[in-house]
Amino acid sequence: MDTLCTITIAKGGDEKALDDAFARLKQIDDELSEQNPRSEIAAVNAASGLHPVKVGDDAIAILKKDLGYAAMSDGAFDPTVGPLVNLWGIGTDHARLPSKTEIKAALALVNWKDVVLDETAKTIFLKRKGMALDLGSGTKGYATDEIVKVLRPRGVESAVIDLGGNIFVMGSKAEGKPWRVGLQDPENERGAYLGVASLVDRTMVTSGVYERYFEKDGKRYHHIFDTRTGYPLDNGLTSVTIVTAKSFDADGCTTMLFALGRTKGMELGQKMGLDVIVVDSARKVYFTPGVSKYFELTNHNKYILSE
Repeated sequence: MDTLCTITIAKGGDEKALDDAFARLKQIDDELSEQNPRSEIAAVNAASGLHPVKVGDDAIAILKKDLGYAAMSDGAFDPTVGPLVNLWGIGTDHARLPSKTEIKAALALVNWKDVVLDETAKTIFLKRKGMALDLGSGTKGYATDEIVKVLRPRGVESAVIDLGGNIFVMGSKAEGKPWRVGLQDPENERGAYLGVASLVDRTMVTSGVYERYFEKDGKRYHHIFDTRTGYPLDNGLTSVTIVTAKSFDADGCTTMLFALGRTKGMELGQKMGLDVIVVDSARKVYFTPGVSKYFELTNHNKYILSE
């Protein structure tokens, strides 16, 4: 998944449980990675404008969820953002600032309404040549929940799953205390936190401008795109975090709420029954009701809580 993935068992299970969990993770990655030319998603993208492609249950589940987010956000979140992702190359060794003409051409291929998902036939069809799916925003969340499904029946009672910062804590710590999960400071190196959440059987997932980016002429270009302009979003937010029971309900949704902006994003998140933490470029931190019960802002010198 182009990131560091770790699974740490604190109680129960054995080495076989870990092996089985990583085998499931590899299966999902092999099926859904756009960079793998043999993956199902690569096949779907290669067949854009030509014909439907048969896919497995994993691809169906993730795309169905992503299309739901696209409809919910009126396209602010869009799984067909692949042409923009590939054009900019952010997070790769060929990241660059494209020309306006290039961006306009790529943007014309981004439209979730041109995706045909046939759940009965288990096929995906992209109607126009050059379209490309990018399911990266939801795959880690889906994979996290699948790992939990592997670990629980194998006797694992307590564990931490970390797929590139997408965290799920199973049960409590071995001594019965909640796990303490740090929320990344968007303006600092990874491992520097602005606050800590005390969690049991919960996931914490964040989308932020610090995750993947490059800089040119003193300006930072991050990997979360504005589907109206084709450029990285510039709405005053630096990170959006969701805390909930299932990682699949958070991953992807963080990107959608980020794209909608603070007010609309937090309102929608609350309606969906999610706990949301938003950090903006003015170093203000916003909570939906309930977050304060388990989250503590620790970097008071730099960040302030806002109503």
